[in-house]
Amino acid sequence: MLTFREKINTVFNVMSEEFGYTNKMEAPKIEKIVISTGIGKISDAKKVELIQERLARITGQKAAPRGAKKSIAAFKVREGDVVGYQTTLRGERMRDFFDKLIHVALPRMRDFRGIKPSAIDELGNITIGITEHTIFPETSDEDQRDVFGLAVTIVTTSKSKKEAETFLRLMGVPLKKAEEKKKKKSR
Repeated sequence: MLTFREKINTVFNVMSEEFGYTNKMEAPKIEKIVISTGIGKISDAKKVELIQERLARITGQKAAPRGAKKSIAAFKVREGDVVGYQTTLRGERMRDFFDKLIHVALPRMRDFRGIKPSAIDELGNITIGITEHTIFPETSDEDQRDVFGLAVTIVTTSKSKKEAETFLRLMGVPLKKAEEKKKKKSR
């Protein structure tokens, strides 16, 4: 298994042929990874604290509360009410989390067959929805009652969707292969 730095060198070598890079600084990089979760209608302080604690254990740093941007009467939410938690990883923690996500957590996901390439946006970032936080080894053996989902956004410096897809595949992100159009069988 290649280290994160060895992957970066491989990425430059392969992508310089395809995209015509002349300098290593032109190759895409992962800027940051943002992990977020919503708490929804949970008003129990112990459950909210449990979500904070597990998110901190998964990411290695304390999660910051995120408030509602505007009031919505139908949901009984007021502007500023805490509606979720978010953590932004950079540097060494980001690299460690990326390796853990790719090599440990995603393979443990139930019925996992890869991430759709359509999850990559036009700016070159990818958002992965995780339905159960228990795929991470730090929380897998705990009580199954309080399972929550996460959104993991990997922010890259890619300039296009094609460049981002190539970069993420080279970094080891398990993207599904592009689905070929089904050929009509001639009679």
